[in-house]
Amino acid sequence: MNNPWEEISLSDYENHMSLESVNQLQTMNSLMKKQFSGYPVKTAMVLGIAGGNGLEHVRSGELEKVYGIDINEGYLKTVEERYKDLAGVLECLCIDLITEPEKLPHSELVIANLLIEYIGYEAFQKAIIKINPEYVSCVIQINTDEAQWVSDSPYLHAFDRLDEVHCQMEETELISALNKIGYCKILNELNPLPNGKALQRIDFRKQ
Repeated sequence: MNNPWEEISLSDYENHMSLESVNQLQTMNSLMKKQFSGYPVKTAMVLGIAGGNGLEHVRSGELEKVYGIDINEGYLKTVEERYKDLAGVLECLCIDLITEPEKLPHSELVIANLLIEYIGYEAFQKAIIKINPEYVSCVIQINTDEAQWVSDSPYLHAFDRLDEVHCQMEETELISALNKIGYCKILNELNPLPNGKALQRIDFRKQ
């Protein structure tokens, strides 16, 4: 059976994420601006790039190469269409991070926002080992109340199959998983959202 993310339409995903009651697309965009500019690197990789939210913050001349990785080929085609101005800098690659980590190129910075939830700690470790970045910047969703992990919205049923692949993230487990492969935590910040949820950004540097 194919991955649920190969079936979710980008419009349903982005419309859900941008609802005022969800506010994740907007918050993630602000976070990505900080992620892209936070470290002295020439190459960056976005794992689970979806529709390319945040790529407008790639500043010409500072980043020589940005890789966009996703399992959904349709998402990647949309990204290439939306960000034609990044031609020569942006390279989109359709890769299943669970089964094809060997296809990942090297990058100095890895950005993984709301991605680890869908591949698990072990697959993420394998991907990071292969990419061998200097910095890793992650955003995970924290459910600070006991509500369902997908916020209620008119688009809720578009995500019905995600229960097949979703793993609830824990800050301590993520830090431990990265420590085990040689990365130490250098930043930890919580960004509150509506509906009792929050986006937690945790950054790491290779030891």
